[in-house]
Amino acid sequence: MPRLMPFIAILFSTAVFAGELPIVKPESVGMSSSRLKAVDGVMNKQVADKKIAGGIVMISRNGKIAMFNTYGRMDIEADKPMQKDTIFRIYSMTKSITTAAAMILYDEGKLKPEDPASKFVPEMKGVKVLGKDGDRKPSREMTVADLMRHTAGVLYGWGGGPVDKKYQAIKPLESKNLDEFGKKLGQLPLQYEPGKDWIYSVSIDVLGLVVQRASGKRFDTFLDERIFKPLDMKDTGFHVPKSKHDRFAANYSHKLKVVDAPATSKYAKPTTFHSGGGGLVSTTRDYMRFLVMILNDGELHGTRILKKKTVAMMKTNQLPKEAFPIYFGTAVRHGTGFSYGFSVRVSNSQWDPAARIGEYGWGGAASTHYWTSPRDNLIVVTLEQRMPYTFETEWAIKKIIYDAIE
Repeated sequence: MPRLMPFIAILFSTAVFAGELPIVKPESVGMSSSRLKAVDGVMNKQVADKKIAGGIVMISRNGKIAMFNTYGRMDIEADKPMQKDTIFRIYSMTKSITTAAAMILYDEGKLKPEDPASKFVPEMKGVKVLGKDGDRKPSREMTVADLMRHTAGVLYGWGGGPVDKKYQAIKPLESKNLDEFGKKLGQLPLQYEPGKDWIYSVSIDVLGLVVQRASGKRFDTFLDERIFKPLDMKDTGFHVPKSKHDRFAANYSHKLKVVDAPATSKYAKPTTFHSGGGGLVSTTRDYMRFLVMILNDGELHGTRILKKKTVAMMKTNQLPKEAFPIYFGTAVRHGTGFSYGFSVRVSNSQWDPAARIGEYGWGGAASTHYWTSPRDNLIVVTLEQRMPYTFETEWAIKKIIYDAIE
């Protein structure tokens, strides 16, 4: 029997670690069941009005699940109801996971936010800022911190400006792998001086390359070993395995026309380009486990992923004053800064008026949303598959959920 004790201990510890977040009645965590029913009304109306094919809302408070409901269809054409284990394209919800990976390496002393990005991506050493009178040397190099908070000077190339057009010609996001991606970016100028502006960009994809080189492991392998397996995020990865294709949702346009069918999706087969900015698929359950770990200061069920002081940097604004406010085109997000991984609400404003100071979160291109309110010990994840991105669901249910706190 004594010889079996270590083995039994391992089994016991695994059972504790692999445990699910408990599902409880809302009242047991200080929320009103009757008020939360209004969320069902909003979501069912979204489906009935054909604004979304279907969706999921999960609410965690005090580390326990107070709501986990599904609505509509995951695949209209196949007449598949939305299931709790449906797999979604989470696009830019990948970014916070990539940033967490970088912060793991910070904990290990393998990188620092103030490190120049070129320490890990020498292909980008010497990149210049495109000016009216030609390229000029920036006043300082972009840093790892710039990559994490979108102040690096790089772009996505969505616009019609001269730098955007260079991106459109080279197509860095169509690279075969992260190394080729780094080489392509080394050929492109910066849009602005690092640290002087905030422009949403491929910077988190660069960060994925930083993680790969600083760790000495392929980026997807690092995520799997250091985040997904320890947190039991069993359905999160850069593609949907064939055995799980029946759980993969269809992706739709705003008129509910299929823009990416599960069977023919690029996510239905393995990839060699592991996009840290938008390449992951996941489930509501998996992503909630990641967010609970962050809210719990880097730990879930006794498994520590990050140090407490490191997570504090991820929860608080890191954006310099000259880079405020964050914006998309003409849509200015007043009162919102950016941390190492998330947008962070720093003051009240008419943009997203239901948001609370200290709230952090983000979303993904297919209208997936999440936010955390530390002061309420509350996390909300709402997933759907509708492009282009819209805040409609988040804004329709946010006040309802906050008002349900008793």
